[in-house]
Amino acid sequence: MNKSTEVKLLNAAVIVAALGYFVDIYDLLLFGFVRVKSLTDLGFSGQELTDHGLTLQNWQMFGMFIGGILWGVLGDKKGRVKVLYFSIALYSVANILNGFASGYIDYTIYRFFAGIGLAGELGVGITLVSEVLPKQKRGLGTMIVASVGLSGALLAWVINHYFDWRACYFIGGGLGILLLVLRVSVAESGMFNTMRMQAGVGRGKFLSLFTSWDRFTRFLRCIFIGTTTWFVVGVLVFFSPEFGRAKGLEGISAANAIAICYIGLILGDLASGFLSQYLRSRIKVMVIFLVLDLFAIMAYLSLPFEDPVFFYACHFVLGFSVGFWVIFVTIGAEQFGTNLRSTVATSVPNFARGMQVPINTAFMYLKNPAVTGSIVAAGYMVGAVCLVIAFLALWGMKETFDADLDYVEAI
Repeated sequence: MNKSTEVKLLNAAVIVAALGYFVDIYDLLLFGFVRVKSLTDLGFSGQELTDHGLTLQNWQMFGMFIGGILWGVLGDKKGRVKVLYFSIALYSVANILNGFASGYIDYTIYRFFAGIGLAGELGVGITLVSEVLPKQKRGLGTMIVASVGLSGALLAWVINHYFDWRACYFIGGGLGILLLVLRVSVAESGMFNTMRMQAGVGRGKFLSLFTSWDRFTRFLRCIFIGTTTWFVVGVLVFFSPEFGRAKGLEGISAANAIAICYIGLILGDLASGFLSQYLRSRIKVMVIFLVLDLFAIMAYLSLPFEDPVFFYACHFVLGFSVGFWVIFVTIGAEQFGTNLRSTVATSVPNFARGMQVPINTAFMYLKNPAVTGSIVAAGYMVGAVCLVIAFLALWGMKETFDADLDYVEAI
């Protein structure tokens, strides 16, 4: 029997990556829950709650953009496990500092550094899990990481209901510190150790992604197939109170919409993970879920929703439709050799998240009274562009379900 097939699915690497991503998502989504009450407590009101909230979100995403490169390169140069723990430490400390914010400026700084820390956990964790598990199990392993991690959004939603916004940040930071204190022993990837011993292998060279047309197009494809996720979460769900008012609904809670969306996203990730194992394909599942996402977005923007219950239910459908996140991240890890795998797997989801900045910018411009004057029309336009880009990126993409990952890129 091949010894690699005897590796347990629930090993230390999978457990730590899943718990780390759990805290990661808690912090990433927490700001959406506490945006209004934290900014109100800091003295802002009215349109400032939307404008400053959007700016803070953009600074967080900018930090993730930078961190996606930093942690990915370090993961290929220094090892997956070290970077996994360092990223958890940074976003945990930044989370605690957010609880001490006294004004808009320091709040922005803390969100920026939190973004840098948050950028490292998922990509490095998925890289480690993909390399530790045999190919028959790696799809299930990454599914566990994503599904457990995404449930951190539900914890943030519950904590938000019982604690003030500062305590919510302290709890998130404390969870990360607790994970580090437990110090679960995680072995380094065997593929990384083997690659590190090979002479003349360029490791973590981010710029090499732009020196070869083949690598460059693979990299862009990996990023663009995930952009629609952050249109759904970062625009439709994040601004659900504003979309609700456009449909005549008052009192829509962004926190409730995010929580309901993430329940759908968790179930969608489980469904896409199992479906990928059944169909033995990542690409087919991506196509299925992108089509579902198309219909979910159209329903959200076009239906009248006279009852808030049905409006909230649509957030569940939206979340389920972008439940391909686990497949999206796994594809990024599987498309490149061991010497660039962490660089790509870490930068790809964060570049996709970073696409929220131009998405938000375009959305805010288009909904301006001088342009369309309609938040719904702006949603249609931006959503259509994101979906077209995703489908084009997926067209002709290489299937990697049965791919052997034990190789290096010639750079």
